[in-house]
Amino acid sequence: VQLQASGGGLVQAGGSLRLSCAASGLTLRSATMAWFRQGPGKEREFVTAIRWSGSTAYGDSVKGRFTASRDSAKNTVYLQMNNLKPEDTAVYYCAADRTRNVAIFYARTYDYWGQGTQVTVSS
Repeated sequence: VQLQASGGGLVQAGGSLRLSCAASGLTLRSATMAWFRQGPGKEREFVTAIRWSGSTAYGDSVKGRFTASRDSAKNTVYLQMNNLKPEDTAVYYCAADRTRNVAIFYARTYDYWGQGTQVTVSS
C-alpha cells in the first residue's frame, strides 16, 4: 500500500486549499481513509475520516470548514479546506486502515501513512 499526499501550500487566513491523497494497493470502498495533522510542537491530531461505507467524521476544530470526499475511480481521497485559520498550520498526513476498525479517531488504528504535505496559513 502506498499513499501519496499533495496539495499543500501557503495561503492567507480565510482562504482555501484542497489536499489529495492518491492510494495504491487498496480499494477505497474497503478501507477507512483519514487525515491527521501535526503542528509545530503539537501532537498528531485527527482531522477527518471517510469510512469504507462512505460516511464521514470530523474533528471538532474543523467541523463546518473542512470536507472529506473520495473518488473511487481515481482511488483518491480529498480534503477540501475552507476558511483556513493560522491554527490550521501543520503537516497533513493521509492514512489508511483496511481492518474496518471503529476507533477511527486514533492514529494507532492506521497501518499505512502518506509522506505528509505542509499547509501554512498566514494571518
